[in-house]
Amino acid sequence: MGERGESVAAADLLNRFAAAGKRVHVAGDLSRGVIIGLDLEGRLYSVYNGRVLNRVNPVAISGASVMETYHNPGGDGLWPAPEGTRLGYSYATGSWRVPSGIRHARFQVIAEGADHAVVASEVDLINSQGTGIPLLFERDVRVKEETDGFTVSVGESMTYLGSRTLQKGTFLLSPWSLCQFDCGEGCEVVFAAEERDVWDLYDDPDRGNRYWEGGICHAITDGTRRYQIGLGPAVAAIEYRDPLRRMRVVRDAAILSDGLAYADIRDAAPEVPPSEKGVRYSVYSDAGGFMEIEAAGGCPQVLEPGTKLTQFINTRYIFE
Repeated sequence: MGERGESVAAADLLNRFAAAGKRVHVAGDLSRGVIIGLDLEGRLYSVYNGRVLNRVNPVAISGASVMETYHNPGGDGLWPAPEGTRLGYSYATGSWRVPSGIRHARFQVIAEGADHAVVASEVDLINSQGTGIPLLFERDVRVKEETDGFTVSVGESMTYLGSRTLQKGTFLLSPWSLCQFDCGEGCEVVFAAEERDVWDLYDDPDRGNRYWEGGICHAITDGTRRYQIGLGPAVAAIEYRDPLRRMRVVRDAAILSDGLAYADIRDAAPEVPPSEKGVRYSVYSDAGGFMEIEAAGGCPQVLEPGTKLTQFINTRYIFE
């Protein structure tokens, strides 16, 4: 839906949601704002001067993700981490799939203002060990105008609705935001880091996916290679650069509160134990012409009824 450099018109996106009979809510306006797909996983689509900045998949809007067929909606999604390992949520059936609780989530607007909206939905998850974890997903979205663009600040929350306490070793859970863009030649993600703070999350990585210059790591996201890298707690922020659109996107995630630790978010097989190496940010590059800048929150030692896990993430859009 549109090409990089010819982003989707915000009005067209709203019309497509209306034609599909799917609800939306707008925080801010179509000059600087966010279109929230209430009936599409609560995905966020940032808008600037009437154009959508995030990747849009029209099939996900007009159709439905069912059984083994998943249409990734693009935008910015809230997912539970980890994806894989024996405590992840994408292998409850033994093979990879997006949990039905996420695919079928229907969000409600529970608070709103001119540049602000809070949306929430119940999402029931099952991890690879067969443990059911009922949650309330909540996205507290705020839009702030900047002289060179705008900032979208989101409080990403998951509240445990279960009636029994889960002990360490029986669960892993943290809020995880995945912000997706169409990409191409010259696109990259840059961040200040030591080499020890960056590692591949796939077993068969593309070894040419990154290089260093003056203490800055450049991860190539040109839409031709598939890889995912994890970034440790020492990395303060990450920046996506799209030279064609003359756009930079900076993400920074809040430092964790006491008692929380970053989790292993990997898409690893369900028999693999999670690593103690936790991820604060990650970069996903797909060979299909898109990429994701991702930020994760923290996991507690024990998950008690009513526990609310929140990560605050700022995504600043800067235009030259």
